[in-house]
Amino acid sequence: MGADNYEIKPLAISIITATYNVALDLPRLIDSLRNQANKNFEWIVADGGSTDETLEILNQVEDLNLIVDSEVDFGIYDALNRAIKSCSGDYYLVLGADDVLYPNSIEYFYSIIKEQNFPDLIVANVEKDDGKILYPVKKWKFLYSQRAYVSSHAVGTLICKKLHDIHGYYSSKFPIAADQFFLKKVGDSGCVIHYAEFVAGKFGSKGVSNFDMLGSLTEFFRIQIMTGECKYLQILIYFLRLLKNIKRFGRA
Repeated sequence: MGADNYEIKPLAISIITATYNVALDLPRLIDSLRNQANKNFEWIVADGGSTDETLEILNQVEDLNLIVDSEVDFGIYDALNRAIKSCSGDYYLVLGADDVLYPNSIEYFYSIIKEQNFPDLIVANVEKDDGKILYPVKKWKFLYSQRAYVSSHAVGTLICKKLHDIHGYYSSKFPIAADQFFLKKVGDSGCVIHYAEFVAGKFGSKGVSNFDMLGSLTEFFRIQIMTGECKYLQILIYFLRLLKNIKRFGRA
């Protein structure tokens, strides 16, 4: 999607965050945004109608280009879709309330946008809470799905907003893994991806995929089938992953 005659907007990057009752996590994220070497970004927060101190904390932020939209929604991807549609940047970066963006990341992303002729995705590496680094696998999409293309949806992947005009928004069919479905479609389409050699930030561990393992594995399996992977191989992989993670399944 890169274009030779495309000109970068003065404000090309939007950060988007979906929130719901995250008052305990927000201060760390806010501090990381305040510490950016390049503050030329807007921050769109799509809140799901928080009843704790989330909105009070956000309303006290006066030194960032922050827009807060709070209304009852249908979960994280409904909120992200709302934020994407309202953001003004050519690119957006998803940050969860418990994530941290490292100080030079926005500056690095801007440099790459200019130097690499506006790629569709800019993929950086991401640190997990346990200190391990997530890298894009760059192979075996039949096994790794979107991880064959990206390190992590949140924190590490700067996404060109126009991709949603082609591939649609985050699907309501996948309340846990709609980002996997979207990024798998984008990667399979042959989009222009630039792999950046820096660690963009730290990925939090409070997402629903870390708590609903059975739901995550099931949506992973469905997405692989829906994006054209061999169904017989996917059934085998799904079964083996069920066995591997059976102790992590919640009880009714």
